[in-house]
Amino acid sequence: MTHYESAIDELAERLQGADASLTTSISDILAAALQELIEAELTARIGAEPGERTPARTAQRNGRRPKLLSTPAGDVELGIPKLRQGSFFPELLEPRRRIDKALWAVIMRAYITGTSTRKVDDLVKALGCDTRISKSSVSRICKQIDDDVAVLRRRRLDHLPFVYVWLDATYVHVREHGQVVSKAVVIATGCRADGHREVLGVDVGDSENETFWTEFLRDLKDRGLSGVQLVISDCHAGLRAAIRRVLQGAAWQRCRVHAKRNLLAVARHQHRGMVSAAISTIFAENDADAARTQLRDVVDKLTATEPKVAARLEAMEDDLLAYATFPPVHWPKIWSNNPIERLNRELKRRTDVVQIFPDPESVIRLVGALLVEVNDELVAAPRRYMAEATLSPLIDQEDRLPSLPAAPRH
Repeated sequence: MTHYESAIDELAERLQGADASLTTSISDILAAALQELIEAELTARIGAEPGERTPARTAQRNGRRPKLLSTPAGDVELGIPKLRQGSFFPELLEPRRRIDKALWAVIMRAYITGTSTRKVDDLVKALGCDTRISKSSVSRICKQIDDDVAVLRRRRLDHLPFVYVWLDATYVHVREHGQVVSKAVVIATGCRADGHREVLGVDVGDSENETFWTEFLRDLKDRGLSGVQLVISDCHAGLRAAIRRVLQGAAWQRCRVHAKRNLLAVARHQHRGMVSAAISTIFAENDADAARTQLRDVVDKLTATEPKVAARLEAMEDDLLAYATFPPVHWPKIWSNNPIERLNRELKRRTDVVQIFPDPESVIRLVGALLVEVNDELVAAPRRYMAEATLSPLIDQEDRLPSLPAAPRH
């Protein structure tokens, strides 16, 4: 902030000349200081003081919008300058995004319900909050976040067909019925027929439970999800049966990254490098027949040295090569869950701060707040994730793809 260091010096001189202890509260001094710095930053940005006309001026001021800023010294009222063209937000005030509010609310709720740890308490203080947080404050903040997340989770999905759907789960610790249990946070993302991606849904439950997966997928269908031709995921127990039951006509691609990890787990340590390299050769082939032939060759070569790996690889042939019936230009994006891995890393970074969630609702609140922002970024991305022209043939020829047999109803 060197471009307005002179404003700091000037402000310091003004404050030294006043009897601040008698006439001005700490919050008033802070508000004046922040306002001076905001104005100085805007002057440096547009090249002109208020009312000043200079050849270097790039924009004009157009009033202010009020902003209430919570600080350890209390709430201070500021005025954020507006411009006739463009927008401005001062660098010294980081915008309070939904995800920051959600994290704050989760930590406060954890403290109130008696599940806080020393780390959580320290973080509450670092956020500038008094530890005597009222339940009404928590309820007010949580309601605002919940409303935004509910819009994402309940919105219609019938505006366009979604050709590809990625499903993945990450795990968090939740306090439930007086015990700390592991829960799966399940997220669905999809690629629309126009090539853009969206977040389709999020829920918390048991990732190994077929009933949970079935209810999750049925919710997507009830909201209008259609046109799905391939679902990409890890091999969670119950998930494939749920896909058969709910997304009839869609094929399933087993994530090659997770599959490779599962295969290496049963290989002897001294052979893992060789096994990994052999499996990678399958995905280096550029057509479906060559990939299938290569997989069978790898199975034959591994039978003598790694029979367990060979048997498992042979059993997962159809699931591992489902991508090969789709356009080759799509293969790097549909043969694994990599498109959703970055999102999962961000989720873990946020949820690890909380450590133990006070209830499943707080998980949805925090994760959902992040996904609201992620979805906004995906929808407004300047570049399509896939070229629309490469997706059009799939929309026009839905019946050309092999479908999984429907699971029997119990």
